[in-house]
Amino acid sequence: MSENYDLVVIGGGPGGYVAAIRAAQLGLRVACVEKRGALGGTCLNVGCIPSKALLQSSHHFEMAAHDLAGHGVGVGKVKLDLDTMMARKDKVVAELTKGIEFLFKKNKVDYVVGSGRITAADTVAVTSGKTTQTLKTEAILIATGSDAGSVRDVPIDEERIVSSTGALSLAKVPRTLVVIGGGVIGLELGSVWRRLGAQVTVVEFMDTILPGMDGEVCKQMQRILTRQGMTFRLASKVTGAKATKTGVTLTMEPVKGGDSETLKADIVLVAVGRRPYTEGLGLEDVGVATDERGFVAADAEFQTNVAGIFAIGDVIGGAMLAHKAEDEGVAVAEILAGQAGHVNYDAIPGVVYTWPEVAALGRTEEQLKEAGVEYRVGKFPFSANSRARCNADADGFVKVLADAATDRVLGVHIVGPEAGDLIQEAVVAMEFGGSAEDLARASHGHPGLAEAVKEAALAVAGRAIHI
Repeated sequence: MSENYDLVVIGGGPGGYVAAIRAAQLGLRVACVEKRGALGGTCLNVGCIPSKALLQSSHHFEMAAHDLAGHGVGVGKVKLDLDTMMARKDKVVAELTKGIEFLFKKNKVDYVVGSGRITAADTVAVTSGKTTQTLKTEAILIATGSDAGSVRDVPIDEERIVSSTGALSLAKVPRTLVVIGGGVIGLELGSVWRRLGAQVTVVEFMDTILPGMDGEVCKQMQRILTRQGMTFRLASKVTGAKATKTGVTLTMEPVKGGDSETLKADIVLVAVGRRPYTEGLGLEDVGVATDERGFVAADAEFQTNVAGIFAIGDVIGGAMLAHKAEDEGVAVAEILAGQAGHVNYDAIPGVVYTWPEVAALGRTEEQLKEAGVEYRVGKFPFSANSRARCNADADGFVKVLADAATDRVLGVHIVGPEAGDLIQEAVVAMEFGGSAEDLARASHGHPGLAEAVKEAALAVAGRAIHI
């Protein structure tokens, strides 16, 4: 059986499903191929969404156990019901997955369940069980995302040594948890299990957590997370792991050389980044080029070296973020429809959903110094923000980096409550080429957390009011 389409998308994650819907809105006949049997990709099924559900639930647990008394709310002894917490997480995932299926029906996108393989520049073979369906198409979009990275000699078994997927479904709270990797995923999932009672140690190869973020942000977050109870072993590399029925023994050593040592844990989480997922796509057969790390090579309009085959999201590299993939998916759909799709990579925020949250946008101080850009800094602490003090969430700060000559906003970095929402004001400012003065002169509701953004922007010109 053969079907004819304008666009066949391989991968039903954030980039793929958004591209399919946008293309259908623009009048293209679209099919989306997904082998998982549930739309939403890694993000919705075993990534962003379930982890945020657990972060929210565990935050409530910790608040009830340790913080509510300070607000005059007595709750007695707090009991963890992990089964209910996990069931709620699964319910959130299931509802959102069904929501995407509804959107496909609403927009007349054909949802094809099975493994997609590109057999020609205009053909995708979809296999489900013993049945293979052929889809003929004018264009193919590779949106297969990424898979969890690994550490040599630390075999993931999803029992004692787990990936982020396994860490979302532990049957009980481990007494001790070692997280290999101090990036976003490691700190978020480490926070979940620490709040629920685990002793968490983070082992990071670099000499800082959150590598690539603004240095001041990294230092502040390490201090805060240490105060919360996490332990950090920086500039350390894991060289091996031995798992038994009762736990794991890791061997590790300093990156710069030194004596080897062992570290024991009930559970080890490997969170060392992600790698592009291209397994079984047939890229070699049709001549689609990849780079030395396995990422699919694409041009400024997301087309590969094979005409008619496009790629977006984690599989092409760059910031491995769901919203970046979504923006690229929209851009491809608009390009295929004859419009001018575009993604401003300088204005894509990154968020870490620990508590406090971390949000980053644009360039860091380190990047500006390396590039020789003259800039000014405005910073404002949440300890001086009235709403943060009312909420008892006063850790962190807002930092605004602006061009010294033009005052144009070059970067904004936030550690603090609701940082992931507060950063969006700066995203809009940067998208429109706004200045620190634009942020500073905009009226902000009082008392509000967003006033910290205004004050940091005022501080760029040395005129913050409340500090």
